[in-house]
Amino acid sequence: MLGLLRVLRVLALLLLVCIIGGGAWLYQSPPELLRIGDGYAAKIVCSNVFIAGRDEAEVLENDVQAPGNPLLRLIRVSVDRERKRVTARILGLFAPGYAMYRGAFGCTAVPGGDFEQAERFVPDVPDVAVAKRDAPWPDGERVDASDEKVTEILDDPALTGGEMRAVVVVHDGRIIAERYGEGFDATAPLIGWSMTKTVNAALVGRLMQEGRISLSDDHLLPRWGNSDYARIKLSDLMGMESGLAFNEDYGAVADVTRMLYLDPDMTALPASRPLAQRPGTVFDYSSGSSVLISRIWMDRAGDAATALAYPAKALFQPLGMESAVFEVDARGTFAGSSYLYATGRDWARFGLFLLQDGVWNGDRLLPESFMAAVRAPTEASGGKYTKGQAWLAAPGGDSSEKAGLPADTFWMEGHDGQSVAIVPSAGLVVVRLGLTPSRLGYRPQELVKAILAALPAKSQ
Repeated sequence: MLGLLRVLRVLALLLLVCIIGGGAWLYQSPPELLRIGDGYAAKIVCSNVFIAGRDEAEVLENDVQAPGNPLLRLIRVSVDRERKRVTARILGLFAPGYAMYRGAFGCTAVPGGDFEQAERFVPDVPDVAVAKRDAPWPDGERVDASDEKVTEILDDPALTGGEMRAVVVVHDGRIIAERYGEGFDATAPLIGWSMTKTVNAALVGRLMQEGRISLSDDHLLPRWGNSDYARIKLSDLMGMESGLAFNEDYGAVADVTRMLYLDPDMTALPASRPLAQRPGTVFDYSSGSSVLISRIWMDRAGDAATALAYPAKALFQPLGMESAVFEVDARGTFAGSSYLYATGRDWARFGLFLLQDGVWNGDRLLPESFMAAVRAPTEASGGKYTKGQAWLAAPGGDSSEKAGLPADTFWMEGHDGQSVAIVPSAGLVVVRLGLTPSRLGYRPQELVKAILAALPAKSQ
């Protein structure tokens, strides 16, 4: 009996040593996976608390933990409302991730917690309160009437999808129906994820209209000098044909998650990846390419202050997208791959802008050559993608014809079920936003088909 007690004591001591050693290891050198998880949690909670005014516990539970990796359920967050900072830690102890709020620039992930350095690159610009305009949408926020048939379609959860947060339907230039999920309404800013890429591309288009950049430009980044990387053209990056190796797998530690949550300068990793293919020959979807595009157009726009002010001045203000918040990394580069928040109605304004061929209130803001690039398929993508960072393939990979949609349909698409369908021949824009992981198999094209069938025959 005494021998057994000695063995148990030794085992207990070994277990304690392992726990202490493991805890020290996690504290001193946490694995990348844990750091990415905490960085993601801090960033998502920060944006939703300070941009959208949501409760941090609800955001942590529903936006971070419910749809993701089981490890995310171990994360705890703290929100410092006075300094407008968020910290996330596994078990409340390990691998801290940080984010900070910077007013009009939303929230910035701060890998390593160097807030002082981040503040030097990202100014704290106060939010500007804008009075609601009492004019019919899109000039104002008034929606005077709804289409009963389309409204009935939006009442079908099988068509709007699980965890839908906003659906806005625009026909012939006006909102004809809209629906919002529980806890959300027409004033709620919602993330577009990769739909941000198309908006970021439009900023290239604005500079093209001003004669300050061209899709044929090469020698795009000073760090590339005259190396082989200098052969990459802007059109190659826009069409996801740069040849740069980039791992876009969100289910593991990958280039995309390292870029978003471990590096204060999001351009560093994609700009240094190997040139694995000849530029312009192979389609490889890459959020890194979109971040590089941000850096390129910002360099052409002017100094840091001018570049940071450019999206609002050149795009959001002309379109009346007053809710739009385009977020930046900790070194002041717009996260053009992922981080634009806007209301469903403002996403619809941008969709209408593309539907109108880059013209708004009679003014051409995007050149015809750019809009042609938005709608034209690239050979390397097999006809699925364009050099305007837009999709011709419907979510899930079907062509418009296979999906039963008009041939001229094109899309903005984002992670977790974000989409904007644009159908020029029908004068139709359908915005669908939510938190709907791809594993659920939701396809917004079925919603768009049902709406098309409900429209007057002359509109189709």
